[in-house]
Amino acid sequence: MPVPIAFKQEPGSLQKTITLLAADIGGTKTNIALYQAGANGITSLREKRYSSKDHSSFMEIVRDFTGIIGDLSDGRAPERIAAAVAGPVVDGKSKLTNLPWVLDSDTMSKELGVPVRFINDLEATAYGMAGLGGHELMTLAAGDAGAKGNIAIIAPGTGLGEAGLYWDGRNYHPFATEGGHSDFAPRTKTDVELFWFLQRQFGHVSWERVVSGMGIRNIFHFLTEGRHAEIPEWLSRRLKDEDPAAVISEAAIKHEDLVCAETMELFVRYLATEASSLVLKLMATGGLFIAGGIPPKILPLLQSDSWKKNFDNNGRMHDLSDRVPIHVVLNDKMALQGAAWYGAYDM
Repeated sequence: MPVPIAFKQEPGSLQKTITLLAADIGGTKTNIALYQAGANGITSLREKRYSSKDHSSFMEIVRDFTGIIGDLSDGRAPERIAAAVAGPVVDGKSKLTNLPWVLDSDTMSKELGVPVRFINDLEATAYGMAGLGGHELMTLAAGDAGAKGNIAIIAPGTGLGEAGLYWDGRNYHPFATEGGHSDFAPRTKTDVELFWFLQRQFGHVSWERVVSGMGIRNIFHFLTEGRHAEIPEWLSRRLKDEDPAAVISEAAIKHEDLVCAETMELFVRYLATEASSLVLKLMATGGLFIAGGIPPKILPLLQSDSWKKNFDNNGRMHDLSDRVPIHVVLNDKMALQGAAWYGAYDM
């Protein structure tokens, strides 16, 4: 179900084929790909994933990737570069939230001799919905299938991203937000205890501190340290050797550990609560899309009663949120795909 995006140049009107590099720069990984774009959309030619922390800059990754592509004399040389960034972008510049890189589109454009543009990764995810297929979605709530209006996107991964798409009556206009860094709002005694636990560590406690990969770790540490709970040896070993958020969520889904299960129950509750708030703030009657790297991996937990109960816990706004269609985006490379759509038709 592609979403009609208001591009500067409609894909069907493109007169020639464009070759471009697109990237999704994150705190954990950077995905980069070579695309061709034409009147019928975009096609990926080659793709590679890099560990972000293993490189000193995005430029280093671009040079490595273009070296791998090899001889570009056959017309595959990129004419443009568009990259999604996990952080705010202002005047073409960005300092990443969870990575010590500083990006400057003007500087890179001069060094590489081609136009370079950076956009927020959630804004890119919104652009990527132009090529969204029905098989890339899992519906949590049908809501009012014929509803029109703005769309909200929330995406927990390494951090927490939020964005919106403004409906003009015909097309959607993506825009970025930094709502993931707004204040966490405790509701229960447990929430308040978690808030104080995190405030002692970080000072400011945002939604990203509880609704993200780092959020899963934070909740788990709160539950184990606060209760002086003993972590099973098998779990302790896996937490040291693997991604803790993935280990905790997997153990919860498989019912292997009670603390992991409680961690993910809180995570899902917080995700539902903030997602519902985002829908209200954006008046997103057109739908909520849950993207990012974590949701496709925890689908059984999102299909639980806990999600529905907490998403609809809006008091007098219950009737509004109950009508909102809710979908999980199964494609975890939407930001990369969106950077390519943006680079092809909106630069």
